[in-house]
Parts: sequence; structure tokens; C-alpha cells
Amino acid sequence: MRKSRDAKEEPRDEKKDEYLRIIDYLPEGKAEMPPHRRKPLAQGVGEKYFSLLEIVPRKGMSFESGERVYIGDEAREKVDHIERRIKYEWLTPTAKAELPFIIEEIIIDNEKHFITFYNTAGPISVRQHKLERLPRIGKKHVKAILDERVKKSFASFEDLQNRVKSMPDAAKVLSDTINNELKGEGKYRLFVPIIKEERQTRERDERPPRRDRGRRRY
Repeated sequence: MRKSRDAKEEPRDEKKDEYLRIIDYLPEGKAEMPPHRRKPLAQGVGEKYFSLLEIVPRKGMSFESGERVYIGDEAREKVDHIERRIKYEWLTPTAKAELPFIIEEIIIDNEKHFITFYNTAGPISVRQHKLERLPRIGKKHVKAILDERVKKSFASFEDLQNRVKSMPDAAKVLSDTINNELKGEGKYRLFVPIIKEERQTRERDERPPRRDRGRRRY
């Protein structure tokens, strides 16, 4: 059956989040939009893949900052539809300010999942380890983490910080890493998947100049 032109087609993502945490709610819509096009809108971050999305609430529904809402394929209680996937630069100032704290809440709420990273992270190359990509984690920290986890896996962030001398706040370290990845900083991604459009852009940027492509070599 053919869809009508007015039917809202939601973004098709390779990796979809089922739950979103609200980082800003605009009950009157965006001020920069023409009045006739404004509608209630929320910006949020996904719990699993950290997708940045804009969603539209059902009529009569509203959101609060930090609220956890279902955006999966089954019936949604409060969400009418996903408006679009957005870039970090498109977040409101409020959303940008809230984002690091909400990400940290997600990490703490899913501590058993995220402590696994410290227990299993391996090398990126012969010269660099994944743990070295974390902010405020130096080579001494990396060595201590690797030495300790061989003896026994870390059971929690508290266990990690008790066993590794001068270890920074383990949850905040991951939160800062994810926030930086959402900003597009750094060459490697540890937590935020590269979406199709971004992958195509990177591949295009990494291609040699046109005059060099297809040149016959002797």
C-alpha cells in the first residue's frame, strides 16, 4: 500500500535507540521557525547508541529534562514521531549544557554494561590502547588498569577507583569521551557509532584529489 504524501517518514537508522533521555523541551517550538510551522519539540540523546534526535510529543503530552521516553517500534505512550536525527551543532544551548550530565546518568544507570569497557578494552594499534583515548587517563593509569583486571575483573566503578591509584571519576571519564565523540572530536569512536551519512562524508574527505584518481601508473 502506497503511503500518502503527508505521512511522516521517520529516519531509518542502522542502529536504533529504543529509549531516549530528554535534554531540552520546547513547548512552543523553535523561535527561529515561522510561527505557522512551530510545534512542540524535544531534543534528546539515546541510551544505547547516543543518537541525538528531535521528537514530537503526542497531543496533550509534555516532557521534562532527564525524562526517559520510549521511541522504539512498538506503541509509544508520549511520542508522536521522531522528527529527525540531528548533529551536535544543532542542539539548543540548554541541550548542550544538559548533555554531559544526562550521559553520565545513563552510564551510572547502566554501570554493569559500562564497567565492561574497562575490563575488556584492547589496543587500537601496536602503539596505542583504547584506554589511552579516554580523557585524563595516562599511561600509568592504563598499566595499572591492565595489571589489576588480570588479577580480577572490576565489579563496579567504585571497585576500579579503589584499586587503581589516582584514578579519575570513572563514569565522568566515559561521559566526557562520549560527549567529545558527539561533537565530532578525535579520529576514533569508542561508543558513538558512525552513521551512514557521516561515513559517506568521511570517505569522500579521505579520497585523493580527482586528478589523482584513475590515473594510469607505469
